[in-house]
Amino acid sequence: NYASQAAGLAAELESSFDGASVTLVEGSGGRFEVTVDGKLLFSKAALDRFPAYQEIPKLIFEAAP
Repeated sequence: NYASQAAGLAAELESSFDGASVTLVEGSGGRFEVTVDGKLLFSKAALDRFPAYQEIPKLIFEAAP
């Protein structure tokens, strides 16, 4: 179960990015996806793994205009 990892990541993102609002949506089938402004940045289903430490913040910085 990835619920605790997802909650920890949500807290990390909200503290790292001013004004960030993270919404966790419980799903099924082991899905874990991160989208920012409608753009998919990470998909556990596509990569068959949970994100590494600091991977999501890095992806967000790289996607920023």
